[in-house]
Amino acid sequence: MSASERTKMIAGEWYTCIDDELEALRVIARDAVFEHNSLPPRTRGNIGPALSALLGSAGEGARIEAPFHCAYGFNIHLGAGAFLNAGCTILDTAPVRIGNGTLLGPNVQIYCAEHHKEASGRQAGLEIARPVTIGNDAWIGGSAIILGGISIGDGAIVGAGAVVTRDVPDNTTVVGNPARAVKRG
Repeated sequence: MSASERTKMIAGEWYTCIDDELEALRVIARDAVFEHNSLPPRTRGNIGPALSALLGSAGEGARIEAPFHCAYGFNIHLGAGAFLNAGCTILDTAPVRIGNGTLLGPNVQIYCAEHHKEASGRQAGLEIARPVTIGNDAWIGGSAIILGGISIGDGAIVGAGAVVTRDVPDNTTVVGNPARAVKRG
């Protein structure tokens, strides 16, 4: 018996994103995101109720500002005190772990899905999911883009607008497109 597309996605294998089960899961996420983005801030709290229930985990004091977008939600794990500013998008086809006290600026984008390099594969909806891990006390500047398969270390800083295509070691600052290390100071 062939593995489901969801099983292949979770296993980090090539899967077809044009799939009824995956679409049903995305609909659940869209509903939770809609509620989160639509509730008045005092009613919503740090994370809207449906989105909070959907997330893989959220530590004490984790906060997601509206508007927010995610693909599935259940692959997102937020450490205590993690903060996602307005406009963040997380395409969480693989686990995304954001550490304690880590701050994401406005419009930060995290893309776990990588599309097939051949046009025929893209037309068939083939993707592969690569996880993203951001350590504790990191700071991701506004409009930064983090690609799938990337690890960003504890205390790292990613400059505004940077495109992170390689791992970032602990306590390293990176800027630019593609992001490169610079001296702190």
